[in-house]
Amino acid sequence: MTTIALVRGDITRRRVDAVVNAANSSLLGGGGVDGAIHRRGGPAILEECRRLRASEYGRGLATGQAVATTAGNLDARWVVHTVGPVFDPSEDRSALLASCYRESLRVADELGARSVAFPAISTGIYGWPMDDGARIALETVRAADTAVEEVEFVLFDERAYEAFAARLG
Repeated sequence: MTTIALVRGDITRRRVDAVVNAANSSLLGGGGVDGAIHRRGGPAILEECRRLRASEYGRGLATGQAVATTAGNLDARWVVHTVGPVFDPSEDRSALLASCYRESLRVADELGARSVAFPAISTGIYGWPMDDGARIALETVRAADTAVEEVEFVLFDERAYEAFAARLG
């Protein structure tokens, strides 16, 4: 059974097997969590992302999918990159957001990861409402068929932490 913990802090400082990156489809870095992971992880992450783009991900990583690279200088073994959906109040994209968590855990299983740190995917610049993002994240991870033993949701601020804590029960 997977244990779920909430941590308020910086995901780039977590000592886990795999850190999940809320990436953009280019896999080449960006802002928010993505930028922080690339900055602290160093050039090895970007080098692997460039190799992925030059091979099977020439058009980038699709929304809801996940792929792993080295973690470079992070205190983790791997980074699992996943592309969350941009929130659109006129279109239900919940299944894509849930897929980010499921696919990240699937990739973590393939790697043999036992501990995984997730950010609150899509709740930053992609505009997903925090309460609903927390609901989808927790429901999906709880229901996942995974060998991952420990999942941490690493939440950057108090608002995010409170939203997840209210849903964790």
